Amino acid sequence: MAMQMGFRWYGEGNDRIRLSDIRQIPGVSTIVWALHNKMPGEIWEPEEIRAAVAPILEMGFNADVVESVNVHDDIKTGLPARDKYIENYQQTIRNLAPFGVKVICYNFMPVFDWTRTDLFHPVGDGSTALYYEAGMIQDDPQAMADYILKNLHGMTFPGWEPERMAKLDDLFEAYKDVTKEKLWENLRYFLEKLMPVCRECDIKMAIHMDDPPWDIFGLPRLLVDEEAIDRFLKMVNDPYNCLTLCSGSLNANPENRVADIVRKHCSRIAFAHIRNIRHFPNGDFSEVSHRDCDGDTGILDILRAYHDGGFDGYIRPDHGRHLWDEVPGKVRPGYGLYDRALGIMYMLGAWDLMEKESRFHF
Repeated sequence: MAMQMGFRWYGEGNDRIRLSDIRQIPGVSTIVWALHNKMPGEIWEPEEIRAAVAPILEMGFNADVVESVNVHDDIKTGLPARDKYIENYQQTIRNLAPFGVKVICYNFMPVFDWTRTDLFHPVGDGSTALYYEAGMIQDDPQAMADYILKNLHGMTFPGWEPERMAKLDDLFEAYKDVTKEKLWENLRYFLEKLMPVCRECDIKMAIHMDDPPWDIFGLPRLLVDEEAIDRFLKMVNDPYNCLTLCSGSLNANPENRVADIVRKHCSRIAFAHIRNIRHFPNGDFSEVSHRDCDGDTGILDILRAYHDGGFDGYIRPDHGRHLWDEVPGKVRPGYGLYDRALGIMYMLGAWDLMEKESRFHF
């Protein structure tokens, strides 16, 4: 199977972008989808899955990749109820299999998913993008959560469910005794329970990198660098235990060399997110266009590593800038149409050239 280009879509009635819009982007074969009304720990029922997948298939796409089936906090914290929620997760995997799903993207980040301080930061060319101001991530997680929820304008985002954020104090209390080593152990327990079901259903679990790749608000984070990725893959050494390798999440720390990680673990990467980051000396970073020279991530080197490694998984442009009429209230932050479409064409242009080079030995 060749590499497949995907596009994340939040579903009918939940995304201003239409499948017919995505259909006009050359090269996109996969719609990356989810049931965004489901809370972590709930079983995804077959009829719900069928309703979500039907318009995707009707438009001629596949629905091979789900992002995300979120993990209940009782699993992450290791509470006794985790076994019930793991059984629910196992059943969701079984329910997804008949619909052709091949990859489940998920993360194991405590309390917060991705973390940013400005969702519409001016980039300098008239567009805006997600931004991280290091000095603002200090002592007030509630202020950050309130800001993000306010600026989503009612749009859903996995990991930022208002129901969960309303219980932020309780969540921090639940994680107060969860050390980094305990979190590693809870992740291992979770995956070892899932692997037999993954093999039975031929569905890969692909963990997303922690974003950003360092502890925040005293909460431990695991998937932060090459050493951690090595540990993760050895900890549950199963071909169905895979990575969603996110270039932007890892390269938020400029010490991480994403292309080297791709070369090392290409066979265990089921899903690739391509995002570009520009760093500032004070520790701030901004997301930028996918063009290699606009950021510090090394997009072309990363794509070369995937190509030379024979990558045959799924790939998608990650967060893009907000262009033209994509202003607060009219666009899901990071997930506008235009810059992701531009990113796809940039990536496919580079990929096509590498394919041509390999065939004709330029």
